[in-house]
Amino acid sequence: MTTLPLSLEHLVRPPVSGTNKAASLFLFHGYGSNEEDLFSFAPELPPELCVISVRAPNPMPPYGYAWYAINFDANFGKWSDVAQAKESVGKMIAFIEEAIEAYDLDKNKVSLLGFSQGTVLSLALALSYPDMVRNVIGLSGYIDEKILIESFEQKDHTQLKMFISHGQMDPVIPLSWAQRTPPILDKLGIEHTFEVFPTGHGVSRENFYAMNTWLKNHI
Repeated sequence: MTTLPLSLEHLVRPPVSGTNKAASLFLFHGYGSNEEDLFSFAPELPPELCVISVRAPNPMPPYGYAWYAINFDANFGKWSDVAQAKESVGKMIAFIEEAIEAYDLDKNKVSLLGFSQGTVLSLALALSYPDMVRNVIGLSGYIDEKILIESFEQKDHTQLKMFISHGQMDPVIPLSWAQRTPPILDKLGIEHTFEVFPTGHGVSRENFYAMNTWLKNHI
C-alpha cells in the first residue's frame, strides 16, 4: 500500500490480508518525536489492522514534532497551549476521515493508540466525538478536560473501550494525573482496563504485550 499525500505526513502498514474495508489503528506520537517512533510497533501489531502512524503538524527542530506547545515559565511553571491542542484535535479528525476514504477503511472499526501528548489528544478526540472511535490505547498520558468540547458528557460513550497504562515512576507525567482517568471513564460508562508498570516515561516490553493482547481481543 503506497502512502498517499494527505493533510498530515504518515507511515502505513497495510493489513496482511489486503482486503478492503479493513479495521484501522492510528498511532499518535509524543511531544518532540515523529511518526517513525510508534511505527516500530507495527510488525508486532495484529496483522488484520491497517496501521497508520501520523506526524504531528508543529515542527520541533531539529527532527521532532509536537501536537501542541508546552511552555515553561519561571512564574507559572509548565503549561500547555490549549488552543493549539484543540486545533490539533481538529486536524486529527480531518486526517482520520481522509485516511478512511483514501485507504478504503471501515469507518466503524477505528482505533487510536497514543503515547504521552498523543494520548492526551487521542482521549480528547474520543471523549469529544465518541461516534468516530471504537477503541483507545492510551500510554503514559492523561485526560485534559480543558481540551474536551463543552458538551462531551452529554454524548453516548458506551460503545467505547479503552486500555490505559502508565509508568509508576514517570517523571514527565505523574502517575497521579493518570489515576484521575478511570473515575472519569466510569462516570461516562466506558469499559476500560487501567494498568501500572514499574517504569518511567516509556513503554516497557511487559506494557506492550499487555496492550497488544488487549487490542487483539477488541478489534
